[in-house]
Amino acid sequence: MGNYDALLVVSFGGPEKPDDVMPFLENVVRGRGIPRERLLEVEAHYQRFGGVSPINQQCRDLIAALAPTIDLPIYWGNRNWHPYLEDTLREMAGDGVRRAAAFVTSAYSSYSSCRQYIDDIALARAAVEGAPEVVKLRHYFDHPGFIAAMADHTREALDRLPDGLGDSARLVFTAHSIPVSMAETAGESGGAYEAQLRRAATLVTAELGGDRPWDLVWQSRSGAPHIPWLEPDVCDHLPEVDAPAVVLVPIGFVSDHMEVVYDLDVEAAATARKIGLPLVRAATAGTHPRFVSMVSELLAEPEPVACSATCCPAPPRRRG
Repeated sequence: MGNYDALLVVSFGGPEKPDDVMPFLENVVRGRGIPRERLLEVEAHYQRFGGVSPINQQCRDLIAALAPTIDLPIYWGNRNWHPYLEDTLREMAGDGVRRAAAFVTSAYSSYSSCRQYIDDIALARAAVEGAPEVVKLRHYFDHPGFIAAMADHTREALDRLPDGLGDSARLVFTAHSIPVSMAETAGESGGAYEAQLRRAATLVTAELGGDRPWDLVWQSRSGAPHIPWLEPDVCDHLPEVDAPAVVLVPIGFVSDHMEVVYDLDVEAAATARKIGLPLVRAATAGTHPRFVSMVSELLAEPEPVACSATCCPAPPRRRG
């Protein structure tokens, strides 16, 4: 497994009980100037599901699936909730880990989906005496393991549509919206976030065979109304779809977040019912065997070249 003596799974984190929700959200948006009303709105989404995000359990499930396939100790640290990266790195240092590979549960380039993880790992390492070196594994949006997992889940979703509608259903790929300014500076030369998502959608569609039509749309916008974000939103797009049925494919996520289970399974599903559009949602990659084996394959690759200091710059922060 290369020159690594541990694997560190790095994820976003999420609340696991009702009292966790608001402190978690405040961690996520600190310094971004998000209105309190928006936080209360999102808090209600979590409380609808008992104050529990699915993401932490999905990380546990992924680690359990990885354990038999990887001959390294596996650790887990989050950016925004327990187990925090700093605490995990302190545990790793105590265990004598000197050099770890980081598998981040985000497949794409942008500030929020890549650079922020790199920065948070660096901050956590700086806070821990004797912290191990951490090497982030490469982006895997186009890796055959990720594509195969998403294609299988999309096939299963197509099969769930009634009355043979799967043959003529339109695929609507979704990803987390980000500010247009962030999208324009994603990657070494800009535009990488949207380009990588379109590449992944193209590969999944090709894996399914045929010439199936598809769209890429966005979800889960959280910024101030006057700041342009990537559009259209999935709920605005569904009434415009000219097809007898839709399969939503959350290509921008590798495991279920609250944004997936609320914005797609609740809001988008409600929009589809209102307009009489048959709709099902494909699963995220999760613990699909090809996705799990992909991690071993990434570990066996040559060490990735580190991003330049100017790649995916941080957006300007509102004060106050």
